[in-house]
Amino acid sequence: MTRKRTVSGMRPTGALHLGHYFGVLKNWVAMQNDMDCYFFVADWHALTSDYADTSGIKTHVPEMVKDWLASGLDPEKCTIFQQSAVKEHAELHLLLSMITPLGWLERCPTYKEQRDQISHKDLGNYGFLGYPVLMATDILMYRPAYVPVGQDQLPHIEMTREIARRFNHMYDCSIFTEPEGKLTPEAKLPGLDGRKMSKSYNNGIFLREGMEDIQPKVRSMLTDKNRLRRNDPGDPDICNLFPYHVLMTSEEKQAEIRKGCTSAGLGCVDCKKILLESMEEFLAPIQERRRAIDANPKLVQEVLEHGNERARAMARETMEMVRSAINFDF
Repeated sequence: MTRKRTVSGMRPTGALHLGHYFGVLKNWVAMQNDMDCYFFVADWHALTSDYADTSGIKTHVPEMVKDWLASGLDPEKCTIFQQSAVKEHAELHLLLSMITPLGWLERCPTYKEQRDQISHKDLGNYGFLGYPVLMATDILMYRPAYVPVGQDQLPHIEMTREIARRFNHMYDCSIFTEPEGKLTPEAKLPGLDGRKMSKSYNNGIFLREGMEDIQPKVRSMLTDKNRLRRNDPGDPDICNLFPYHVLMTSEEKQAEIRKGCTSAGLGCVDCKKILLESMEEFLAPIQERRRAIDANPKLVQEVLEHGNERARAMARETMEMVRSAINFDF
């Protein structure tokens, strides 16, 4: 039985944190056992907003792949590749940009939101405006059935489907499938300060950090803001700490924490001690794999070379059909 294909990527913009693991990587690891998965390092995507300073990308690429492998991605089960190493992406992006109406891009909700929110960067460039076309390229190149996404990315998938439909109609072909957005379980962790966990906010707990660095972070975490004294009852449902317990502490222990918190029988300091124990147990296998990966300097290069070649083979096949469809098969 042929496995359904899926494709997804991540921008190399720095160290990966627990939010990345529970929001993306955990789902990827599960998918690789049941689907034909293509996971790519979206280094060209990083340029759409970080074009003015590219100094970190070269380092971020291998470090991110190490985090992927340490989290459980297996290059024997999935294809791990680097976007810029498959030059066909640039060609297809150019061709799809020729047929994509400007109005589609200007109406994209995430374009408007990020343009308004990111005030410290000049985002008046085509690369940022045309981000959805490059994203559509990355997806359509591999003709997948599904694309794993969160709720906020569904507009991008719909635009990808529209671009595929427009291309097929315009050139009277059926090259591109219209992939479905596969909603993945969401597990958004708040950052140490209660805001969204983000590298830009410096409020994350990173997969490669040792417990000696994590401990002071956890001890400083905000909890239930209404619990001012030790004998005040708390509310786990509004506490920044409890979502971590939901993901890393046993259900039996969670029940004890909830009971102790709401009755004021358990203080926030004790709750943090339990979380540190859960976190250490959870991170131990990830960090053990990371140490083994660090001890093999050639591993990441070998993984990417193997994955790049597999991706190129699929991309060449797609581009032969595309060139023929638009009469550019000179």
